[in-house]
Amino acid sequence: MSMLTKRYRGALFPALLLFAFSCRSVQKPVRTEWDGYRITTQRPVDSGLVRLLQPYRDSVDRSMNEVVGTAEKALDKKQPEGALGNFMVDAFFYGAEKSFGIKPDAGILNYGGIRLTQLAAGPVTRGKIFELMPFDNLLVLQKVPGSVLQELLDLTAKGKGWPVHGITMEIRDGKAVNVMINGAPLDPNRTYTLVNSDYVANGGDQAAMLKSIPQQSVGYLQRDALFDYIKYLKSQGKNITANEEKRVYVP
Repeated sequence: MSMLTKRYRGALFPALLLFAFSCRSVQKPVRTEWDGYRITTQRPVDSGLVRLLQPYRDSVDRSMNEVVGTAEKALDKKQPEGALGNFMVDAFFYGAEKSFGIKPDAGILNYGGIRLTQLAAGPVTRGKIFELMPFDNLLVLQKVPGSVLQELLDLTAKGKGWPVHGITMEIRDGKAVNVMINGAPLDPNRTYTLVNSDYVANGGDQAAMLKSIPQQSVGYLQRDALFDYIKYLKSQGKNITANEEKRVYVP
């Protein structure tokens, strides 16, 4: 091999490296600027947009301002038990009987699902029920073994109590004790039909013990159960009301 060939080959590799690196795209920093715009009542109103939306707003306002019932007294959200929670879980139990055509053993409502601290006495509008329960949670049935139901009730006791129907229990040392289902002691070997929301049945609010249990659903919203229960009460000449009945209590 000649000296010229060796020099040529020796110069080729650095040249290839230089070519390869020169073909790489150059990364340049991108500068982004923004300005925070405060949206206040002082900003001018878009009159064109207001005119466009007005017919829809009027329709929604008419629907939401419709009076659907009358609260006989103020119903408060409280723990371990409150009249508002009792009214709601009673409505869900009524709705389950109506929509599924069977009488379940018990019902439960997660405390966090109650989105108002009080339902005031007097006329109750459709919009107020939407405020009380704004989420499209479904009413479902689950066949829950007694041992799992005890575990669920222990979870509620740890959280200071959830509204229940067909159940009475004491909270002691963060556990559910002296649990009665329709007047009989909870049997860990029995299976109970429980009215629940799909949110909790899917493991929401730490109810992981329910996640593997099949659900029965007819696509019936919990909120619709409230409307149907209020309508039923009106048909019976009754107002919206509920009492604290020591369903859940701390001795």
